[in-house]
Amino acid sequence: MKALSTAATGMLAQQLNIDVISNNIANMNTTGFKRGRAEFQDLLYQNIERVGANSSDAGTVVPSGIQVGVGVRTAGVYRITDQGSLQNTGNMFDIAINGRGFFHIQLPDGQDAYTRAGSFQIDQNGQLVTPEGYAVQPAINIPQDAIDVTINEQGEVAVKQDGQTNPAVVGTLELAIFPNEVGLEAIGGNMYLESQASGAAIPSSPGQPGYGTVFQGFLEQSNVNAVGEITSMISAQRAYELNSKVIQTADEMLQAANNLR
Repeated sequence: MKALSTAATGMLAQQLNIDVISNNIANMNTTGFKRGRAEFQDLLYQNIERVGANSSDAGTVVPSGIQVGVGVRTAGVYRITDQGSLQNTGNMFDIAINGRGFFHIQLPDGQDAYTRAGSFQIDQNGQLVTPEGYAVQPAINIPQDAIDVTINEQGEVAVKQDGQTNPAVVGTLELAIFPNEVGLEAIGGNMYLESQASGAAIPSSPGQPGYGTVFQGFLEQSNVNAVGEITSMISAQRAYELNSKVIQTADEMLQAANNLR
């Protein structure tokens, strides 16, 4: 009976579905996190009687045929890039993106990474960095005698120094967009890497056509919806139970066939 192996593929698919949902729930409070969604496809079909085949010498054809499916497979885990809500933190170095775009970060090995998490700080040299100390690109250096830092929606970073009346612009933040944001490779730590699927990064200033704006003193929250994830988890659990019931039923049918006298 094919039902045993078919139902087994269904159970494996729902296990992965639960893995994705659990990761979403675990990252409900992760800054800039984008939830994932498992997508599935049916497997190849066994053609017992092919649709459209000739059924007689008179030229009649089989209208529907007999095709039996053999299960399901995982097609991919799609990243939902909907905007998360913005939370006011009051921290001058917390920066949220409202709209499209990623901050450009340079990793210690020189590799370029991208993130939506704008919980930045300054290091011992006054450079704007991530909580891990990775430099924001292009480099933004805050003078040690700065008494105030303001960042406008277009990403201009202005500092007011002791004894000065007018703030001075020390740099401008850049945002990068991609032809296919879903194709970015997640590496953890709220970081993504460019991939062949994502296409090359296209940098520009915030507020330009097609680019989001930045808000100082805010952080973008995760776009995970707790109610939606719990609903999806219940649905996946029920599907898993039904597939296990199919295996149990197929086993009982095989047992009945084996016990025929």
